Amino acid sequence: MGTKSKVALGAVAGIVVIGVVSANAGGGDKTSGGGKGPSASSEQKPGAKKDPGKDATGKKAAFSGDGDFQVGTDIQPGTYRTTGNTDDACYWERAKDASGEIDSTLANDNVTGTSYVTVKASDKVFTSNGCHDWEAVDAAAKGTPADSMAGDGGMFKVGVDIAPGTYRSTGNTDDSCYWERAKDSEHALDSILANDNVTGTAVVKISASDAYFKTSGCQDWKKAG
Repeated sequence: MGTKSKVALGAVAGIVVIGVVSANAGGGDKTSGGGKGPSASSEQKPGAKKDPGKDATGKKAAFSGDGDFQVGTDIQPGTYRTTGNTDDACYWERAKDASGEIDSTLANDNVTGTSYVTVKASDKVFTSNGCHDWEAVDAAAKGTPADSMAGDGGMFKVGVDIAPGTYRSTGNTDDSCYWERAKDSEHALDSILANDNVTGTAVVKISASDAYFKTSGCQDWKKAG
């Protein structure tokens, strides 16, 4: 599918609130630009292109962070995670075919920190560019949820990575702080429960029923209640 530019679909500087533009909604322009996107254990999957060894967490990776992977042949449907990415250098894409055309893209994102992505059985190709290796996520995995998180940490699984509650991030400038509450990791427009760009202080209540919380370009978050 070739090297993609490092901008998620529909990304527009300062406009990512639901009902306006979502960087992970289908359609839009893959050319470079500004703005932020609303954008467990693992085993090697049969047919994977190569054994990438271990990911950034030291767990066995399911597949490498670079390449085009055919769903059902190279990788199996499921939820995957990549961690330790920096400077939005990690780009991933779910596609409905291998044409490489804009209309084939189902969802995509640029990643700093961690990303979770659910690859569906109906997807045809998953592309990963410049990412750390991906590990398969066990849906039943448990964790010790934290009550703080890095403001540029990417995606956090609610109840596993972070605890539900009200969080504050202060000192943000120029609408550079983007946050998102999501019901799943498919990264479709209807995956987003709420989102915003913030200057100054951001206060967000993360519900126990939320699946994920995404943060990009923010100051660190601390639980306030």
